[in-house]
Amino acid sequence: MPHSASAPAPGPARAPDALRAQLLYPPPAFHFAVTFGSNAKDRDGAFREVTGLGPELETETVVEGGQNAFVHLLPKAAKHPKLVLSRGIATMESRLLLWCQAVLEGGFAQPIATQQLHVFLLDGDGAPLRVWAVSNAYPVKWSVEAFQATRNEVAIERIELAYAGSSRLV
Repeated sequence: MPHSASAPAPGPARAPDALRAQLLYPPPAFHFAVTFGSNAKDRDGAFREVTGLGPELETETVVEGGQNAFVHLLPKAAKHPKLVLSRGIATMESRLLLWCQAVLEGGFAQPIATQQLHVFLLDGDGAPLRVWAVSNAYPVKWSVEAFQATRNEVAIERIELAYAGSSRLV
């Protein structure tokens, strides 16, 4: 007996996670959180923006003698842009801010303490839809955006992190 168009196809039932992922494709990018280190107190979901996540392959241009129709682009190494975290200026108790101060204002008296970071893209209930792991991150710049008397906006700080690698886990 043929199946009608409205009848469900035979086979295993879909898992709730698979159905949720399918319903949220492509996922919205406005609900996310960042964790750093291995301590639960190090979670910080108060960022306005996260940029610079992902590798880029450097290439070298090689001209082949006698070949004028094209040049070869040979792969060299993967590089990573700086991971930039933007948010409203945090309190002095922020563990992320304390880490940045220790690295940037420490005068290299101590070795730089790198951290493992995770960036979570979340659904409406706060469950992770996608997760990226960032390895061996350390702050290279901390800055505050300009204050302007003509705008009524939140004061923003930017933290730039160098990192060794990133991978998408989910």
